[in-house]
Amino acid sequence: MFAYSCIVTAGLLLATGATAQPAQQSTPMPQEAGAVARVDVSATRDPVDKSYRKMIEGMDRFERLHALAPQATLRFQLLPRLPTTVLDGITLRVAGDSVSLPVTVAPDHTFTLPRDARALAQDASLIASRKTSTMTWRALVRSPGVPAGMRRLGDLRLECQGGVAAGLLSNNAQAFAWLDGLLTHPDSVCGSADGNYLFFAERPLFGVTARHGARTAALPFDLLYAGGAQTPATLPYCDCQVLLDRSYYAPLWDTSWPDDTLLAFEYMDDPPATMLAPGYGNTADVRAKLGPATALQFDTGMQVWRYRYPQATSQGSGKGSDGPPAFAEFVILFGPDGVARKARLTEPL
Repeated sequence: MFAYSCIVTAGLLLATGATAQPAQQSTPMPQEAGAVARVDVSATRDPVDKSYRKMIEGMDRFERLHALAPQATLRFQLLPRLPTTVLDGITLRVAGDSVSLPVTVAPDHTFTLPRDARALAQDASLIASRKTSTMTWRALVRSPGVPAGMRRLGDLRLECQGGVAAGLLSNNAQAFAWLDGLLTHPDSVCGSADGNYLFFAERPLFGVTARHGARTAALPFDLLYAGGAQTPATLPYCDCQVLLDRSYYAPLWDTSWPDDTLLAFEYMDDPPATMLAPGYGNTADVRAKLGPATALQFDTGMQVWRYRYPQATSQGSGKGSDGPPAFAEFVILFGPDGVARKARLTEPL
């Protein structure tokens, strides 16, 4: 009875600034080339530079699985990993024992790789003019016609497959290097709910909603912000080190969502669709009335709080159709001043 009254209270706290989706249209999301010059770089290769062979493997895997996104193209992308990382003006080259190929980096910090038999034979590296450990690398797959502020799920599935095959996961802890063969096979990473392949939105996220036809589902809190479980001790080993508020996991493994599913993003700086009712306008008020929450504070000062309740059903059982509890989430965004900016319920009452 307590859980039911709490979630009803959460529903009443939301102002009526947005129309709720009909219950039958919402489905719970599982929670859970250039000139060649002779150079000798064998003594200067950084052990965390990217392997040219591996990146070509990622390109080959993209071609084999192109049916996931038949009209898409593949590029690679550089993202910052440290607060001090500056990507503007960065240069890349493929360097082997006797080969050096410049790689053009676009203004948006994306690039493509040339195929070169000599570089393959010499097990060349892709070397950047910045320390590789200061950057995060990703495959970038884009299909034409996807609306702004959305991503196509088949594109993301192919990004994961190509990115993992290319060796772009950037955990540089040498103590974990022996795990690479066990944990970084594309099918294991991209086909499992525990694969933990992070994607990054263009701006800090408040919510992500999957849409296909009349079916919609909000991604739960556990699929945002690298699972919400990062600590100061673990963050240096995460690709999300300075992108935590932009990070999310996509439901790649869930085949009930077809490749044409679209993920729609709600950003922290978007105008609020739903606000808290009067009397719940800041962190102190919410804590006093609702108690402690799962809370994340980002470097920007923004905070996201999550309250989780067993979802009420028409029978009041609080259980899903298969027996385990079905959870609803009440999520609140606070600004650096502690004032509530927006709120949402991720499951209908």
